[in-house]
Amino acid sequence: MSDGAKHSLLSPSSSNRWIACPPSARLTENYQDASSSYAAEGTQAHSVAELKLRHKLGQASVPPSCDNIEMAEYTDDYVAFVTEQMEGLTNPKLFVEQKVDCSRWVPECKGTCDALIVSEGVLQIIDLKTGRGVKIDAEGNGQLRIYALGALELFGFLYPINKVRMSIFQPRLSNCSTWEMSREDIEKWAVEALKPAAELAWYGNGNYKAGEHCRFCRAKAKCRERAKANMALAAYDFTDPALLENDEIATILGKIDGLVSWASDVKDFALLEALKGVRFAGWKLIKGRSNRKYTDETAVAEAVKCLGLDPYEHKVLGVTAMASLLGKKRFEETIGALIEKPQGKPALVPATDKRQEIYITTAADDFADPIEN
Repeated sequence: MSDGAKHSLLSPSSSNRWIACPPSARLTENYQDASSSYAAEGTQAHSVAELKLRHKLGQASVPPSCDNIEMAEYTDDYVAFVTEQMEGLTNPKLFVEQKVDCSRWVPECKGTCDALIVSEGVLQIIDLKTGRGVKIDAEGNGQLRIYALGALELFGFLYPINKVRMSIFQPRLSNCSTWEMSREDIEKWAVEALKPAAELAWYGNGNYKAGEHCRFCRAKAKCRERAKANMALAAYDFTDPALLENDEIATILGKIDGLVSWASDVKDFALLEALKGVRFAGWKLIKGRSNRKYTDETAVAEAVKCLGLDPYEHKVLGVTAMASLLGKKRFEETIGALIEKPQGKPALVPATDKRQEIYITTAADDFADPIEN
């Protein structure tokens, strides 16, 4: 789902941030988006997915080619998912890369839906996410809701829509998430939450607020509000008693990830500034340690072969690399029976995490008498 070649001030993709922290929109207005190979790869994947969907609909005579085996497979999976969503609907129509106007609720806000299905009673927005770094959930997703509102503006008078479904399809994290709202509830959210927040953000008003939404904020390293929120942990009263209570540890656990992320952002920002010539009192820029490397690996290999020695390491490809080499179908047919998935290491996560909880029993629990009711 795209917000256009150049993001608007109040882009749907950043809506979770500016709804929670309205003045951050103007604060980050003059910061440049950092380009990356991941963004270029995502753009390519969306183009391949679009052409595959259009071929499926008969709008393109030849299916697109894709040299990236992983991308070819997960875009096929995306097309299959979109097609499946149309099953059971009455007179469904699929629109690919459909432009929508959301400016009724958010100033100068427009965008393009990856896939939009309109039918009698149901409207569905489907967003392809190609990243593998951060899992994106459909529930509570501001971007999807804003685009759904734009789609209702476009199709709401033509179809008797009463349900809105919003889906995130994130194949590289095996994440497929769908959230449903009534049309009445999403329009109520637009009036009571979205539009007031957009007005505050547009004029640079409202209160700064730190939280999970800071992750993608371009000013996250210099934001004073985020610093205050994270420094609160450093100011935690550790003096009495000598040992922390369990509820205190629980409080600290809830802040550690944010604190580590913030500290890393500040360090990265300071290094980039230092490379521009900025000096920070008490700190200096130095050359880091480096490792030796070959200037010409082919020449090295040939030289070692001349000595009658083997210059190469030999080991079996990892599971992911092997799957890319063979392709999903041939991988399953050839070595699927030789693959196992060991049990993951225990991890402590917030109680809101959707994964199943592990219950630990002690020897005393095993031999305890059952409680009679």
